Amino acid sequence: MKLLDLVPVTADVITPEMEAYIGKYLSEETVLESDQITDGPVTIECEYDEAMAQADVIKHCIQAEKGGYAGVFINCFGDPGVRAAREVVDIPVFGGFEPAIHTALGLTDKIAIVTVLKNVLPLIASEIAKAHLTNRVPIVKSVDIPVLDLQNHDKLCRALIEESIKAIEEDGVGGIVLGCTAMIDVAETVRDGLLSSGYDVPVIEAAQTAVMMLEMYAKMNLKQSRVTYMPIPKK
Repeated sequence: MKLLDLVPVTADVITPEMEAYIGKYLSEETVLESDQITDGPVTIECEYDEAMAQADVIKHCIQAEKGGYAGVFINCFGDPGVRAAREVVDIPVFGGFEPAIHTALGLTDKIAIVTVLKNVLPLIASEIAKAHLTNRVPIVKSVDIPVLDLQNHDKLCRALIEESIKAIEEDGVGGIVLGCTAMIDVAETVRDGLLSSGYDVPVIEAAQTAVMMLEMYAKMNLKQSRVTYMPIPKK
C-alpha cells in the first residue's frame, strides 16, 4: 500500500529526514511518498494562503487516486482543500487538524493547540468551531515563529514548552497538540520538558498522527461518507 504526503506549499520544506520522521510508525508494507503543489503560496500562515493552495491541492488528490495511492495526507494543520478533495476522490484524505485533535481527545478532556504565528489563530479557531469542539479545545496559542524559521530546533522547543506550561497552569488543559505539521522532531523534547516541570501530559505531533490514521482507514477500506461529502454536481 502506498500513501501520498502532499505538501500544499511551494517552498522547499520537505527533507528526507522529515519524511522519515513523519512515517516512522507506519507498517513496513506501507510506502509513504511525497509530492508538492506547484501553483500556490510559499507557506500557509493565514486564510489567504490556505485559499490560494486549495485548487492545486485538489488536482493533486485526483491525480493521486488515479496513480494508485490508497490515501492522501495534505501536509498542513489548516486542512487546506481537505473537505473539497473528499467530494471528488474515493480514497481517504486527511490534513493535520482532525487526526491530531481526535487522538488527543482520547487521552484527556481538554487540550490546547500551540501553533506558529498569531495570523493562524483565527484559522484554527474556525476549524475548532466547525468541529463543535470549542469546550474541549478552548485554547490556541502561538510561538510567533514563521514556518520557514521552524528549523531552529532549540528556539522552537523553548517557545513550545513555555506556551504549553501557560496553557496547563492558566487554562487547565491536560494535553498539547502541535498546531503545525512543520513542527517536526520536537514533540519528544517538548514532552520531556513538560515532564521535567512536573506535567506528565501527551504532546501530539500532527503529521505522524495523520499518516497513521490514514493508514488505518485505508487498511480498513474506509472512506468519506457520500451523505456528508456528496459528489459534485455535473455542470
